[in-house]
Parts: sequence; structure tokens; C-alpha cells
Amino acid sequence: MPARGKHRRPRNSTLTRGIVAAGTGGAALALPLVGATGAQAATPNAVPQVSLVTYKVVEGDTLSKIAKAHTTGDWKKLYKANRAVIGDDPSTIRPGLKLTVGTKNGGTSAKTATASKASTASAVTPASAKTYTDDLDGWIRESLDVMAQQGIPGTYDGIHRNIIRESSGNPQAMNNWDSNAVAGTPSKGLLQVIDPTFSAYHVTGTSLDPFDPVANITAACNYAAARYGSIDNVFGAY
Repeated sequence: MPARGKHRRPRNSTLTRGIVAAGTGGAALALPLVGATGAQAATPNAVPQVSLVTYKVVEGDTLSKIAKAHTTGDWKKLYKANRAVIGDDPSTIRPGLKLTVGTKNGGTSAKTATASKASTASAVTPASAKTYTDDLDGWIRESLDVMAQQGIPGTYDGIHRNIIRESSGNPQAMNNWDSNAVAGTPSKGLLQVIDPTFSAYHVTGTSLDPFDPVANITAACNYAAARYGSIDNVFGAY
């Protein structure tokens, strides 16, 4: 998570939230874009089910060794994709880190996903019977449903773009090297939120665990709505 003190101190003032029409900056995404600007935006009838392939670092591993065994062999590309997890020094990976080494396509799903992960939004939305795939696509869609019930603006595109920049899609990502980490509040999860911000903008009905994908996304979007109008307006450190 880039330094500059983002998420450092939550604002106390109440801001009026509205749906803000914002461009996507031309970001090229592997997942489908959503044309509307609200959390209620329509989704395509069928979407690709892309899930991340991760590798847990063990004693004696190096990026070069992992890249040769699990990717095309380019350790620099592997480091770039996982810098939010590793930090500034690619030579100091530690056992237990979860690195993203690729993605896999599980085919397509219907407009309403039918995988096993039950909605954590059941406490705040009547659509409690709806289920979501346990992958990045499902986490984003579940968060959007919670956001729609809470009036928090944001689109699939805006959330996905920021997740890829902040954590490469790794829900266990934690930044141990920037100014927030030095201050004792490392950025965590898909959208790299520090604990004080997560607590201040946590949305009722989601998990209290900042590493929980849906809770992390929803709290970050709530924060972004208060500060920038929408997560769609965020294109860098925030």
C-alpha cells in the first residue's frame, strides 16, 4: 500500500453520499466491466468465473525458485504481482506468505451465482438466499449487494481495478513496509485498509475480520464514498 498516510485518521464529519458518475481511466481488466455507475448496476447474464491460484511460501523458498516451479519462470513478474505482500525487498520472503502465482478459469456462471458461500449480508438484506462464488468475482458481487442495501456507491469495475492495484487479489495481503506499518497500523486485505479505518467504516452485517474479503471491500468502499464520493473515483493511493 503506497505511503502518504492514507486511511490514517477517519473523518468525523458526516458527508452526504451520492452516486458519482466517474470514468474508469481506460483500465484494461480481465473481468467484465459494469456500464452503470451505482452499486445496483446490472450484471451480464453470464460472467467468467476467475479464481486465483496461490502458493504458500515455505522455508528455503526464493522468488526465483517459486517462479520456476509455478509460473513461466519470470521472478520479477512474480514479485511485481505480489509486492503488496512481499514489501520492497524481493529477497526477503518469509515462510507463511501467500503469493498469487496465477489465475484459473472455471467457466461461466449465470447472473445469480450458485456456489457455496452464503451471503454475509443476510443481516442487512432480504436477499439472504442468494449465494456467491468463493473467489474474487463472488466477493465483489456480494459486497456490491451489501453496498446497494446501505446506499454506498461503487461499481464492479471500480472495485476490481483498485483491488488489483492494492493487493493483486490476495485477501491475506498485508503491507509491512510503508508509513502506516511503521506507525503500527499495517494495511490489510484486498483493498489494504488499516484497522482504525476498518473499524470506523465497518458495515453492519459483514465480518469484523479485516481480512474477510467482503468485509474489507465493503468497509473500504464506505470510506472511499465518504472521502472521494465513490471507490470509482480512486485511481491511486487513497
